[in-house]
Amino acid sequence: MASGRLSVSAAVEGLVDEAVVRRLLEDVGAVAGPVYGKGGKQALHQKIAGYNHAAQFSPWVVLVDLDDDAECAPPFREAWLPQPAPKMLLRVAVRAVEAWLLADREHLSAFLGIPASRIPLNPDEAASPKRAMVELAARSRRREIREDMVPRPGSGRTVGPAYSSRLIEFASDAAHGWRPAIAAGRSDSLRRCLHRLRRLAQ
Repeated sequence: MASGRLSVSAAVEGLVDEAVVRRLLEDVGAVAGPVYGKGGKQALHQKIAGYNHAAQFSPWVVLVDLDDDAECAPPFREAWLPQPAPKMLLRVAVRAVEAWLLADREHLSAFLGIPASRIPLNPDEAASPKRAMVELAARSRRREIREDMVPRPGSGRTVGPAYSSRLIEFASDAAHGWRPAIAAGRSDSLRRCLHRLRRLAQ
């Protein structure tokens, strides 16, 4: 425990997810302990039993994106972790953590340099939030955003060279970047995650 706040261990798919989890824990008055994983969804799945065992003794949060072919989060969570430990919180971003960032339309529009009206009103319903994010970045008035976040023609990549770094920058900036409480008004999966995290932090 740091400064009287609950310390919560976490496991995630990647570096952007880590920044999001750290920001969410900060937002509910907790503090992030060690953050594990960051090696992709399959590696996270392989280790979740171990994380769940650890959550018998101390609080944990595991964040994972919803599979493209999964219809909704509850059966997906059940398949991943049929018997969660008392202090385990497995949350699913629908369909990807980018949807939670897209849900803060006003601050994301300022960060990307695009009109807020271009950002989807219901990001949880986007078929591919990551692709939506890249397409928005491609329309940016800021050259550095386009160069960092949009893949170069012929590169064979789905995102630009500094895509993750830019999203981490946005998610981590408490003053001018992502506002989880505001974003939760447009993302039901984020709203549910914040609600459960607040209960855990209490």
